[in-house]
Amino acid sequence: MIKLIALSAALFSCMAPSNNTVSMNAEPMPVTKSIYDFKVESLDGGKIDFSSFKGKKILVVNTASECGYTPQYKDLQALYEKYKDRLVIVGFPANNFGGQEPGTNTEIKTFCEKNYGVSFPMAAKISVKGEDMAPIYQWLTHKDQNGVLDAEIKWNFNKFLIDENGHMVAYFPSKVTPMSEEITSKL
Repeated sequence: MIKLIALSAALFSCMAPSNNTVSMNAEPMPVTKSIYDFKVESLDGGKIDFSSFKGKKILVVNTASECGYTPQYKDLQALYEKYKDRLVIVGFPANNFGGQEPGTNTEIKTFCEKNYGVSFPMAAKISVKGEDMAPIYQWLTHKDQNGVLDAEIKWNFNKFLIDENGHMVAYFPSKVTPMSEEITSKL
């Protein structure tokens, strides 16, 4: 009988939570299921709330002002103007590749408006890869977060197409131009 009581006490102490154990009943971390869960700072200091784009497709592009692909701003603006009843383009300036986006948010905004007439939403400068990758780019590039694909940002002007319900549709590398059939056929 004493052995049974000692065994019961030992089992009970193993099952009782202590200060240095993790409860198995802890709430799991929520996984972001759509882009509508994101709000980011804009180039002009305001906020871009992706939930305000419900019902439209969204093309997210990492941009840079001193890149060989920088002239794609012109086609991004043309695409935006042609399809703006059903498409929003959001540019994300990033300095991750060869220091090709060295400017401040104000300098980037001026450059984009002056040289390419950019009127689509532009986010504040962020990191699109590495340990300091912005949360929205973690969602864009990780299948376990977006539910569709993994993608590696290898250079500037990578593009992600999101559907009208906030879900990932496709990824396009830098060389795919904004007005290409690969993109326009999905609009």
